[in-house]
Amino acid sequence: MKLLTPGPLTTTRTVREQMLEDRCTWDTDYKETTQWIRKELLALAHASEENYTTILMQGSGSFVVESVLTSTIRPEDRLLIITNGAYGERIVQMAKTIGLQYDVYAVPYDEQPQIALLEDYLMKGSYTHVAVVHCETTTGILNPVEAIGEVVHQYGATFIVDAMSSFGGVPLNIQEAQIDYLISSANKCIQGVPGFGFVLAKKAHFLTTKGISRSVSLDLYDQWATMDVDGKWRFTSPTHVVAAFAQAIHELHEEGGVTARYERYRLNNQMIRTQLQEVGIHAYIDEAIQSPIITTYLFPNEAFSFEDFYEAMKEAGFILYPGKLTEVDTFRIGNIGDVHAQDFRVLCEAIKTYMGVQVG
Repeated sequence: MKLLTPGPLTTTRTVREQMLEDRCTWDTDYKETTQWIRKELLALAHASEENYTTILMQGSGSFVVESVLTSTIRPEDRLLIITNGAYGERIVQMAKTIGLQYDVYAVPYDEQPQIALLEDYLMKGSYTHVAVVHCETTTGILNPVEAIGEVVHQYGATFIVDAMSSFGGVPLNIQEAQIDYLISSANKCIQGVPGFGFVLAKKAHFLTTKGISRSVSLDLYDQWATMDVDGKWRFTSPTHVVAAFAQAIHELHEEGGVTARYERYRLNNQMIRTQLQEVGIHAYIDEAIQSPIITTYLFPNEAFSFEDFYEAMKEAGFILYPGKLTEVDTFRIGNIGDVHAQDFRVLCEAIKTYMGVQVG
């Protein structure tokens, strides 16, 4: 069964096999694996060890986003949250629950934020931090973090980027984008399994955050202070997941790195987008701002039943994703994971058959 979702996703047999061995959190080899992963993640982001550090954190991606918010923003600070989807809105929910001072620059789900409007917010609001989702998997839209980072830097604010579903699959230079905190997860484009997330943090800001956290288990600074010594996690770590992730990084390099993986995702996305259009299933997001990660499609007609379509595709060997929009009916197809052109050719044939089109 192929998972065409934004993560968890289809993994390789060799990644899964790494989880067959039990490992001890105190073991030197295991701690060295943790340290190796931390350095590899910096390299993937084009980040120097002099300027950035990596913190691995147990839990899902949302745990790690909340860890950054609760650990790096002081009560007197003010956060601007840019939203154009459900995951940006989840950051808003977190900020409200934590008790942060924040405002929201809300953008329609099918549009990118406008740099001129963002600059207007920053000019008037005295914001210390700005947060945005890079690839908003609600729709698959890709937000221009490089352009946003330039403006945020001009106004002296700290830039937080949720790169959950893009890191490792979309080329990004963290230093050139002037990102202070980049957040992602093991079970996305690096193609590991769920169990931990990670933060790439700019030392100039991060090393000033000791004692800010409003949580014990999500305290990012304390996690780093323990881990940075020799790779020991502060609390019990997901040992099987860590081993699988190390293997996934090796396999990313074998494929040719982030650029090669991006190209595979892009071509798969382009294929299915074109093929579905031929049978009357159109994408919600304009191609110019579409990520190669996941695509949202409009229902082709009023009679279309996603539940029936889902079961038909499942029978064909594919798990699809329901839509997250409220104003229109949609479903989503992901392109990330160990899925290749042949898989998508089979999927397109199954969709065409379902839609009543003769397959040659």
